[in-house]
Amino acid sequence: MQVVIFKLGDEQFAVETAKVQSINDTMSITKVPKAPKHIKGLINLRGNIISLLDINLLLDINNDEKEQNNIIILEMEDELVGITVDQVDEVLDIEENIIEKIENDRKKSYIKGIINFKDRIVTLIDIDKLLLN
Repeated sequence: MQVVIFKLGDEQFAVETAKVQSINDTMSITKVPKAPKHIKGLINLRGNIISLLDINLLLDINNDEKEQNNIIILEMEDELVGITVDQVDEVLDIEENIIEKIENDRKKSYIKGIINFKDRIVTLIDIDKLLLN
């Protein structure tokens, strides 16, 4: 399994690369009036208009308006969606057997498991469950 590891605040998260369309630097965001709080706005990526979501709000992580440097474009049910992250750290091939399953907490059903590296812990996110619920 291949994953993209990114940082939000002091924590590291991962999504499967099968869902990732591209990784981009921050670009100009067009705000959408009266949109829900988790929708940051719209971006124009090579002629495609893409909704940009604030994954910090969806994951309940305090951002303190820190600058986010990267946008990960995800393919969700034939639609492109962007999420802003502090930074993309790396793309890694991992063995599925190093993913530790966690007890199913309904509030956090979007967490697929924990990847326990020797020097750090990365939370693997089921991006479909997070964004489509």
